[in-house]
Order: sequence, then C-alpha cells, then structure tokens
Amino acid sequence: MNVAIGETIPDIELPATGEKSVKLSDYRGKNLVLYFYPKASTPGCTQEGQDFRDAADAFAAADTQILGASRDGIKAQENFKAKQSFPFDLLSDKDETLCKAFDVIKMKKMYGKESLGVERSTFLIDAEGVLREEWRGVKVKDHVAAVLAAAQRLNAG
Repeated sequence: MNVAIGETIPDIELPATGEKSVKLSDYRGKNLVLYFYPKASTPGCTQEGQDFRDAADAFAAADTQILGASRDGIKAQENFKAKQSFPFDLLSDKDETLCKAFDVIKMKKMYGKESLGVERSTFLIDAEGVLREEWRGVKVKDHVAAVLAAAQRLNAG
C-alpha cells in the first residue's frame, strides 16, 4: 500500500525518541511534516535535520509538527537527536513499515554498488491526516524553505 496525495495516511505506530511509541494519528489536529532520511548522523541527513530544527518555530507558527524517520535503531536516533538538539522526535523504522507505506525504499547506487536504501523524501499531511504534498529525491539545499512555504499555505487555506 502506497499513500497518494489526497488520501488519508495509514495509522502506523513506531518507536520514537524520548522512550515512547508514536502513532501517526497522535498528530491529528495539526499539520505534520514527515521527513525520511537515509542514515542518522551522516552529513546530508545532519544538515537536513538542522535546517528543520532551525525552522521549527516557523513550522510551529504554521500549526505544523515535524517528525523525522529512518531505518536506524532507536539508540542511533536518540544520539542523533541529542547531538543536534532537534526539538522534534525521530522514528525508528527498522522493519521498514513506514518506509514501505510511503514508498521511499529505492534502489540506490553508491561507489558502483547497488543496494536498497531510503530515498530522501518529505511529506506534508494536513490536520485530518490527509497527504497534501510530497517531495521525493530531495536535495537538502533550500528544501526546508520549500516545505515551510507549503505548510504556511496549507495553514492559511
């Protein structure tokens, strides 16, 4: 099952930072940015997380929560969040349930080798749990500004 724009997202529950378990429905009533990144504490993923962190107040002003997700274990996510002072939770999707629902597992080529990995992707979900916008194959530079503008439009709508 892959989520498409205009559809209600599945209510998946995953372990999250802060020793808790999070269901996507916990975020109903506010807009939600769900961003997927390949690996905690790597340069591109760190920059992307820092960009979301630095814009967190602007997202909050647009009534929008932020959640990050990768296939990393919860310990790696806790360390990543603490080291970067992220004000939002990170999800551990080791069994790829969430990744598969949003179709972000893709064949990637690195150093001539092919392997399955998380394609950097971001999804904007409205307060009713409906997917409104998606960004796939994301390049980190200026990405968060584009997501914030979309969240502000959604909140103003």
